[in-house]
Amino acid sequence: MMLVLALSLALASDTVTFPTVTSENLEGRMLTLPRDFGGVRNVVFVAFLRKQQDDVDTWVPFVKQALGRHPGNDYYEIPTIKRMIAPMRWMINRGMKGGIDDRSARDRTVTLYIDKAPFKQALGITDENVIQVLVVDRAGQVLWRTAGVFDAEKGKALEAALAGR
Repeated sequence: MMLVLALSLALASDTVTFPTVTSENLEGRMLTLPRDFGGVRNVVFVAFLRKQQDDVDTWVPFVKQALGRHPGNDYYEIPTIKRMIAPMRWMINRGMKGGIDDRSARDRTVTLYIDKAPFKQALGITDENVIQVLVVDRAGQVLWRTAGVFDAEKGKALEAALAGR
């Protein structure tokens, strides 16, 4: 009985849940995440610095192909910025929207203007200098994660996570 209890506690403490956050995508639609993620499993790119878009872009072609092989899943880009006043948020969002021609990419980009510390703590993020790549279900359970730019080994692991393996 004690062994089962200890195992249950260990499993529960290893569970990471995407915190509930509400923000607009670049098309102006209000989303509450993780509830409004569109897929059964969702690849979520969390970036903290503008220059990290290049790192996210190393993943996107592979993710689009993988989603074609695993229908019912989706992906999102989540730029994460400190809280700021509405006019500043508007300017940043307008600049990002202007730089993205693809409407579906704007639909998938949800900028968070939040107190980053609790968000990072909930996800176990300790370094803002590297992107986080998560697979999250609609309940918020983080099913898989890695960090940094794409490589074939990470891609293979991501594909397995999207397949539910």
